[in-house]
Amino acid sequence: MMDFGSVQFFLARHFGFCYGVENAIEISYRALEENPDKNVYLLSQMIHNQEVNADLQSRGIKFITDTDGTQFISWGEIKKEDVVIIPAFGTTLEIEHLLLDKQVEVQKYNTTCPFVEKVWTRAEKLGKEKYTIVIHGKPKHEETRATFSHSEHHGHSVIVQDMKEAQQLAAYITGEKRSDDFYTEFEKKYSDGFDVKKDLHRIGVVNQTTMLASETQAIADFLKQTMIKQFGNGNIRNHFADTRDTLCYATNDNQEATYELLKTQADLAIVVGGYNSSNTSHIVELCERHFPTYFINSENEILSSEEIQHFNLSGKTRKRTTAYLPHRQPTKIVLTSGASCPDTLVDRVMLKLLSYFPGSLPLEKVLQDF
Repeated sequence: MMDFGSVQFFLARHFGFCYGVENAIEISYRALEENPDKNVYLLSQMIHNQEVNADLQSRGIKFITDTDGTQFISWGEIKKEDVVIIPAFGTTLEIEHLLLDKQVEVQKYNTTCPFVEKVWTRAEKLGKEKYTIVIHGKPKHEETRATFSHSEHHGHSVIVQDMKEAQQLAAYITGEKRSDDFYTEFEKKYSDGFDVKKDLHRIGVVNQTTMLASETQAIADFLKQTMIKQFGNGNIRNHFADTRDTLCYATNDNQEATYELLKTQADLAIVVGGYNSSNTSHIVELCERHFPTYFINSENEILSSEEIQHFNLSGKTRKRTTAYLPHRQPTKIVLTSGASCPDTLVDRVMLKLLSYFPGSLPLEKVLQDF
């Protein structure tokens, strides 16, 4: 807690940039410095943070696609002498091969996070052992698209976004649902040649690294119990691969730190990050269970002491809320961010909020005692 007298900030023990994001940004800046006379492209957003992406664009980097894969720049414009940076989420084998066919160097500025590659390695092992790979992730997210591409190269694969879809998948394992309905219900979420009658006899679970750890574990536990129900406990190892959690350390640490924040008696929570950031959205979901929570992308969303502009996660819309700060002292504010948010953004948010409490202690004094 940082106690300014009239306002108290409860900071997460762990928040902000992870190794993978820092590494990706450093490589991107290096690519610009080393290639001043070349076109420098990013396959899509480097990370899910508007401030970072806007800065990269201002320095000359061009995005080939948006986060959903919509094309901004046609592949025909990309030449072998151009520089193409693979973002921290990684990319699909199809796009990688397309670039290689164009003789574009793809490894020099490949910023794929090692924790994402760890998931790919786990999926490869499952595939080689003839398990169908169940991916817990958001189907349109770049990382899940990349993981699915690598996964289906090694074995049959299917994506489930949440527990509801895991339950739907379980109904096909147990035969409660007609197998033909699978192909409609899981359209664009299963690998080519998937045979629902045969390919759900052996399964293992991996995940998009930024999903809620507790949800991934719950899905894995549920599917394991489904396999026990269908095939018996004595032979479960032949039907369900126990995979250790494949979440990245930063996602785990951020989420665990958020659980500790939920124990505080705060008046509200401010979560800073990109609106399309998966790991940040999960932190918002956790905070919303206990506090009025405002999801903002920068200090510019704080319009005054009486009004804040923020992202409504459930409605996927931006909205304005008045009287968000309570008229009592000390006001207690939880402040945290996702793994793709620069610490400087959190600093600026705190300083702007602090400016609305003129009787507060000086920052230098609080930092000295912190």
